[in-house]
Amino acid sequence: MSYFTELGLAEPILRALAAKGYADPTPIQRQSIPALLEGRDLMGIAQTGTGKTAAFSLPSLHRLAAEGAQPRRPAACRMLILAPTRELAAQIAENIREYARHLPLTVQCVFGGVPVGKQARALVPGVDILVATPGRLLDLIDQRALTLRNVEIFVLDEADQMMDLGFLAALKRVANMLPKERQSLFFSATMPKTIEGLSQQFIRNPVRVSVTPQATTAERVEQFSTMVNQAEKQALLTLRLREGLGDESIDRALVFTRTKHGADRVVRHLVAAGIEAAAIHGNKSQGQRTAALTGFRKGSTKVLVATDIAARGIDVSGVSHVFNFELPNVPEQYVHRIGRTARAGATGLAFSFVAPDERPYLRDIEKLTGVKLTPMALPEDFTKEAARLPLPSKKVLSGGDSQGRGSRVPGGRGRMGEARDRAARDDRGPRRAGGGGRRDGIETVGGRDDRGARSGWRPEGIAERGEGQRTPGTPRADYSPVKYGERGKRAEGERPAPSRRPDGDRARRPEGDRSAAAQRPQGDRPQRAAQPGGQRRFGGGQGGRGGQQGRSGAR
Repeated sequence: MSYFTELGLAEPILRALAAKGYADPTPIQRQSIPALLEGRDLMGIAQTGTGKTAAFSLPSLHRLAAEGAQPRRPAACRMLILAPTRELAAQIAENIREYARHLPLTVQCVFGGVPVGKQARALVPGVDILVATPGRLLDLIDQRALTLRNVEIFVLDEADQMMDLGFLAALKRVANMLPKERQSLFFSATMPKTIEGLSQQFIRNPVRVSVTPQATTAERVEQFSTMVNQAEKQALLTLRLREGLGDESIDRALVFTRTKHGADRVVRHLVAAGIEAAAIHGNKSQGQRTAALTGFRKGSTKVLVATDIAARGIDVSGVSHVFNFELPNVPEQYVHRIGRTARAGATGLAFSFVAPDERPYLRDIEKLTGVKLTPMALPEDFTKEAARLPLPSKKVLSGGDSQGRGSRVPGGRGRMGEARDRAARDDRGPRRAGGGGRRDGIETVGGRDDRGARSGWRPEGIAERGEGQRTPGTPRADYSPVKYGERGKRAEGERPAPSRRPDGDRARRPEGDRSAAAQRPQGDRPQRAAQPGGQRRFGGGQGGRGGQQGRSGAR
């Protein structure tokens, strides 16, 4: 009889665990499941890869199944699980589906990067278990596609990152929408004291479960550090990966960078060196991230370059090496990074490349974890081997070459996009306007030649030009060009001076010749009506003789 059977879990759950080969629980599962079966709130701290997902999933599924089949309420859920990243949310949903395969419970996963309409339609009939990221959850709530008033179990995975400043406002908003009578569960690999104090706003009288000291790295991970200049890190990484993939000591390798553009740059160098690699970070679309992660899981891509977005809860079996291309500026992130290896009882290796300006980060990591990284020297003939590495090709712009000059080729392109030969174009003759060329053995200048008309056909009614008649484009016989310096100068008397009217010759209207109808009698102008208080309705009336007269007349 297994430990899960002794706990009294539902028989469908036991069948699913037996199919997955689960017999003995991990330490976090052994301590968490009994308290959760009693309905207590819980704060669990454990290393990544120790089975936290099963620790909160199994007792929650047992509770939902024990309550029996209940009619689902539209646009509502009974259990809500929040995860910081899309990949982690999808992984949690997949694991819960496997645990609940024999239960009449529905599981949905929503996250950003995909159209929200399809996710909203899936929530219309209601769902039992919903796994979501905070941003997409609030989008659905704002669109009135989801309500949280019926949540019975609330789970926050990777709580330390979720409750960081970036997620704090979203979490507070979600917490205000949750019913007060609920069970709240917090799980994470690290829990700083400041974040722990902040978490008390969301959980009540929790049971604290800590199977390892805070921020302790896995014992089965051997950790090494190499002091190297920032400019030499790429060559060192390429040589290490080439050597490990060559002797098959590296099954899969995760490379962590601090920035998104840095991850893309590392991939370009690795691909140029013949190493199959892919990048995953926040600037990638959901399809690109899923494809890269799927290829890494299947083994078609041996190297995955990622930012810290992939360091949280991504369970990929067979990761033998972790390379910290750049040290994280937050020491807790180091624990999550190297936790991607040595999972499920396996061993792993973690290499950190430390630049001179990153040594303070290294001291903080060693102080937090209590482990001193083993120094490792540079490979032999590192400088010579690094000089032989190929440089990555410049990024090809869309529709252009590496120089950014566009996609034009000599000779242009045809109607169907085929390339034209410049020599063949010149043989066909010059264009109608522009530079000359050669056509049928005749040298042309300015796009014209001295041949006759191409055809003798003329429209009906138009006679041929006679001898001496000027053709379009030819100058007149008496035409003589004007030099640039003499342009605008004319001979004396060439143009007659403009005629001027004698002074005083303009006809003038006699004084007083204005018609009587056009003259307005004195004082005949209508006056504005006075406003209460002596002020006009429009305008300030400041200055101006007309305004003063209007006010005096109103009085």
